[in-house]
This record gives sequence, structure tokens and C-alpha cells, in this order.
Amino acid sequence: MAEQALVQARVDKELKQEVTEIYEALGMDIPTAIRMFFVRSKMVRGIPFDTTLPEGVVTRTEALSALDDMFKQAEAAPEMTLEEINEEIADVRSARKAAR
Repeated sequence: MAEQALVQARVDKELKQEVTEIYEALGMDIPTAIRMFFVRSKMVRGIPFDTTLPEGVVTRTEALSALDDMFKQAEAAPEMTLEEINEEIADVRSARKAAR
């Protein structure tokens, strides 16, 4: 038998309990399930199931790209004085109050 190595991981207590119940119903324990995961990972040379982001989740790269685009748009904006900015803010606030 090959030399053994200890693998430790921290998981949410409730998640562990739920998963333990599932594996027990399948007739196995968590260490066996983890070994199965490792063996399958080795066989497929990767994660042994599809891994995709949920709809609507933005990756770091996408967020940085969006931020870059905003900076480029801001560069094209006309220069405004503090008085002009405050006047524009006051106009928007007045329009909101009138819409209520």
C-alpha cells in the first residue's frame, strides 16, 4: 500500500452533516468520498464535474474591464466647476421631489 498523507479541510458544520447523511445512505463515509473525488480528478485530469459560475456573477476580469470603460467615458466628460456640479445635483433632487 502506498504511503498515506493526511488531508484536512474546514467546512460548514451543517453542510458536513448533510453530506455525511447522503454518503451514509450510499454506504460510504466522508474519507471514502474524498478518496473517490481524488481518484476521479486524477482520471479526468481536472475537477470531475462541470464548474460554472451562476448567472449574473461577474468575474474580476469583467469588473476591471467595466471599470476601465467607465474611466474612458469619464475622460470624455466636460470639465465642470464645483458650482455647476452642485447646480446639477440640486436640479436632480428637485426633479425627484416633483415626481413624488
